[in-house]
Amino acid sequence: MKKLKNYYMHLRHHHTAERKWVFPLAIGSLLSLFLLFLATLTSPEGTPILPFYRSITAASYSVFVESKLRPLPVSALPPPPRLAYLVSGSKGDGAAVTRVLLALYHPNNRYVVHLDLESSAEERSDLVRFVEGHALFKRFGNVRVIKKANLVTYRGPTMVANTLHAAAILLRELGDWDWFINLSASDYPLVTQDDLLHTFSYLPRDLNFIDHTSDIGWKDHHRARPIIVDPGLYMNKKQDVFWVTQRRSRPTAFKLFTGSAWMALSKSFIDYCIWGWDNLPRTVLMYYSNFISSPEGYFHTVICNAQEFRNTTVNSDLHFISWDNPPKQHPHYLTVDDMKGMVGSNAPFARKFHREDPVLDKIDAELLSRGPGMAVPGGWCIGKRENGTDPCSEVGDPNVLRPGQGSKRLETLISSLLSNEKFRPRQCV
Repeated sequence: MKKLKNYYMHLRHHHTAERKWVFPLAIGSLLSLFLLFLATLTSPEGTPILPFYRSITAASYSVFVESKLRPLPVSALPPPPRLAYLVSGSKGDGAAVTRVLLALYHPNNRYVVHLDLESSAEERSDLVRFVEGHALFKRFGNVRVIKKANLVTYRGPTMVANTLHAAAILLRELGDWDWFINLSASDYPLVTQDDLLHTFSYLPRDLNFIDHTSDIGWKDHHRARPIIVDPGLYMNKKQDVFWVTQRRSRPTAFKLFTGSAWMALSKSFIDYCIWGWDNLPRTVLMYYSNFISSPEGYFHTVICNAQEFRNTTVNSDLHFISWDNPPKQHPHYLTVDDMKGMVGSNAPFARKFHREDPVLDKIDAELLSRGPGMAVPGGWCIGKRENGTDPCSEVGDPNVLRPGQGSKRLETLISSLLSNEKFRPRQCV
């Protein structure tokens, strides 16, 4: 964590230096001159009246003359952030969505869950009842269900529209958060929320974790040039996209970028995408409404063409994903055989998983310490775990974090991503 601490302090100092400083500097200079003058004075015995050099250790506050006077402990740790999650699913994903939600749950975070219109009304109602009846969710009021379900065609722009819809709900109803993370019912965490929040505490809140490149390669011919229409924009039953015979040239008003559909975006960038004060997000959204697999390009193109945000990108989707080489349309489904690779990747998330695959139980037991049907325990859980009881049935201070081995793995990943060799040189290129 030392590297992240140094990085955090460096960036905090950089931002602080940009503030108004002339008046405090002048006062500080006068005070320094006065103290320097006093320091030169000596007693008749020749000893300094005000010695400046003192030995101060973390365990001792002996600088005070009165032994009873103790300064208040000032923590060097930055405050933990709040994360905002979208967890989405389709037909048959109700149980998987609730499992992912519990594996991600922390009282200080915010959550929006969505089952698309292809899922049955009964399945969506079950999800609403689960959320509204869960003791933790009721207590902290930080989970929302999109009750008016959207129709989502995963190869079309309706997935982008659904993501923006969830982000707008988070901004309007649960607006006190720092990063937005989109996941599906096929995703699962590999670290606890205490691990993630602890590590992200050291990061500037304007960073955006988004896998991206302008080298679109074969996607130029197969995705940028074709024109598609997504029936999900105007129909109430899911259909595949259909193709227009005419093709188009690549845009000249902005540069195309592509990458992973899974990301962790700063609140400031999400706010920009929703409000679009210079119209770029709306213009790019209209372009991507006829783009195949638009979730793999919309946010990437917006952020890398927006001068305010293009230097905030970290080129990673924070996922472990097993692809063919060259990659096909979909990655491999992960199993117990992939456990070593998942842990070794140091990633906080992985995908894709079959519903109720045994590897999920292994992740719960070995990485998350999560019992069946329970939230992942953290520093906020103060109950005893005896005979299968839920330690989170008794709630303490949500700001108390108890990071474990997952935070060390995540620190290794983040330190690598923010190294001089990877960070600046790979922003929006």
